[in-house]
Amino acid sequence: SFTMNTYLFVYDLMQFCGHSWIFTNMIIRFMSFGKDSLADTFYSIGLVMRLCQLLSILEILHILVGIDKSRLFPRFLQITERIIVLFVVINSQDEVQGKYVVCILFFLWNSLDVVRYTYNMLARTGIYYLPLTWLNFSLCILLYPLSVLAKAFAICVSLPYFESFGTYSIKIPFPFTFSIYFPYVLKMYLLVLFIGMYFTIQNLFSERKAHLWTGNTKHKRS
Repeated sequence: SFTMNTYLFVYDLMQFCGHSWIFTNMIIRFMSFGKDSLADTFYSIGLVMRLCQLLSILEILHILVGIDKSRLFPRFLQITERIIVLFVVINSQDEVQGKYVVCILFFLWNSLDVVRYTYNMLARTGIYYLPLTWLNFSLCILLYPLSVLAKAFAICVSLPYFESFGTYSIKIPFPFTFSIYFPYVLKMYLLVLFIGMYFTIQNLFSERKAHLWTGNTKHKRS
């Protein structure tokens, strides 16, 4: 309906503005301060990044209620991966926030999202540019695996701090005498991360084929 389409356009516009601000801020800071800007990336743009990622949870709801025709499982994997790495791993450990991998991760995320939300906004209005369509469905195949590697590296970097500080590790007293050692949970999640990457990349190739190889006339508009 017109109302739902307008809502989705506004949602994409908000995400586009947020990620564009982050992306532009990172570029300007790097050009102004060089490598010194990498260490405090999280302190400079972390708040906006967290807001954008929290807002992205709505995309799961959009699919569930049927106003977005994307596949649920791959989108769920991509969103939860970011939420876990950003809020559980990076946000909880001050020592990790200053690592260069955080800057790399944010750059990869925003490179993907600026293109994706630009494409989505134009698609809501019935406008399809073939170069933008090609970029949207091709860039993700290249950058998504790199982002997974960056997420895995961020988790590995955080492990010594989770071990030292005992963050999120829980020991339940008698009569259960049960404990959860969080570094073990993160190590198991690394396996889940790479298994999820396999399914997500399969979906990305499927979407690319559907939008670029079928010769659909709507993608030939200019």
